[in-house]
Amino acid sequence: MTKAAHLRSLIREGRAPVLTAGAHDGLGAVLAERAGYRAVWASGLEVSAAHALPDVGLLGISDYLAAARIMNQACGLPVIADCDTGFGNELNAAYTVQQYEAAGVAAICIEDKIFPKVNSFAGHRQMLAPIGEFAHKIRVAKGSQKDPDFMVIARTEALIAGAGMDEAMDRAHAYADAGADAILIHSKAKTHAEVEEFMGRWGGRLPVVIVPTTYYEWSASDAGHAGASIVIHANQGLRATVSAVMSAFAIMLNDGCSSALEGQIASVKEIFDLQRMDQWLELEA
Repeated sequence: MTKAAHLRSLIREGRAPVLTAGAHDGLGAVLAERAGYRAVWASGLEVSAAHALPDVGLLGISDYLAAARIMNQACGLPVIADCDTGFGNELNAAYTVQQYEAAGVAAICIEDKIFPKVNSFAGHRQMLAPIGEFAHKIRVAKGSQKDPDFMVIARTEALIAGAGMDEAMDRAHAYADAGADAILIHSKAKTHAEVEEFMGRWGGRLPVVIVPTTYYEWSASDAGHAGASIVIHANQGLRATVSAVMSAFAIMLNDGCSSALEGQIASVKEIFDLQRMDQWLELEA
């Protein structure tokens, strides 16, 4: 079974949302797999941050594709790739599908904002593409795939842009008509109320993907009962890493050594295990 087929089977099971962890490299993907997540989100924010750049469309498809390919090779989980707006127009979106499918990625997600996009939480302009234009992009993207199990997730930013629930519903239905495999409804509200309202009005026409970054109190179980098929913890791993590394560096600079940290940080042996050192060395035996 391909990873794309596996992701579809996980969604069809419906026993619980497919819990998905954000990552930006192979190590993050392996950590997600070992923790028990069932899919990996190749996060645009995380990949940008790994380059010490803002998530405002500065990187191109080659950067994001390389990161997603490494994640896919590093773990056995299906990878869902954040592909911003599809890196341009409908032809760019078609090329994106072809390249990510060839890399073994299970699904891509593209959003209905004007290229180049600005991160949804940046507090800056959030300009939506016309509905018909983005629906055409979805249709062309779907028409370019070879594997019928490969998924194109249409992400609407209508709530992020302040366009309202009716606009979000209109866009989601238009994207479903265009052939999208799932809808990601994005929100930066502090509670899950508007996302839950969307799913109640949506009626299960297609699987719904949610990203509870700001409404983090909503459990995956409750979100699943409300209608979510995929729940993405999109950037918490990166944020935890930044906090831990900043704290460790501060302690070592202050103490002049790492003595106070050694009981709290991973051992070199644990890093070797994550790298599968023994398996690689066995190849030369």
